[in-house]
Amino acid sequence: MYASTTQSPVLLLGAAHVVDLEEPLRRELTGRTLDGVAIELDAERAATLLAGPGTPRSGRGAPLFVRLWGQVQRRLGAEIGGGEPGAEMRVAAQVAKERNLPLFLIDDPIRATVLELVRTMPFKERVTLLAGAAMALFVPAKVVEREMDRYAAAPADYTEGLRRASPTLARVLLDDRNEHMADRLAALRNRGYGRMAVVVGDAHLDGLRSALGRRGVPVEAIPFRRLRTPTGPSPTPS
Repeated sequence: MYASTTQSPVLLLGAAHVVDLEEPLRRELTGRTLDGVAIELDAERAATLLAGPGTPRSGRGAPLFVRLWGQVQRRLGAEIGGGEPGAEMRVAAQVAKERNLPLFLIDDPIRATVLELVRTMPFKERVTLLAGAAMALFVPAKVVEREMDRYAAAPADYTEGLRRASPTLARVLLDDRNEHMADRLAALRNRGYGRMAVVVGDAHLDGLRSALGRRGVPVEAIPFRRLRTPTGPSPTPS
């Protein structure tokens, strides 16, 4: 039992954008006393994703490799995830609505992120990402499932591999956003929203936990590998 809500740890939940995690996410989000729910979206993406499955998604103006990776996510979501990319954010938003909890959008604006990526990414990294996205369009789903198992077993190794292959991508899409999301969560905590559940992509989990720690914010983290494994009811710390 914590003396006040601002002594409670922030709960970080690591999701995979193409895997159906509705049941475990609901279990964690409904089994705890919360002051609010935060998700890895900005206002523009939220307007599209939270509108529901089947809503048209515009990639107009995005770099080719970004549009290709979006197609890869949608294909894998249909083949192995049991749903569309972003379903975990819709689940979190729906639980917040059902429990009458405030929902906070803590990510950077997507257009600013893409512009920064395009502005700073060297040509060699762009070619590597474009080739990787094109190849991923044709990779069998069962191969991707095996890679997801490998990622779940050692996520830090995969993140380090990303940093070696594309340091600019890692900085813009992971490091910078982690710092900005940590700033927003710390500000919410100062406003009294201490018992916060935060749903983010699993690749953000370690970096966001470290960023919050540097701001003096305690964290409880549940990674993707634990969410995807069936378990009994979670404890309900207050």
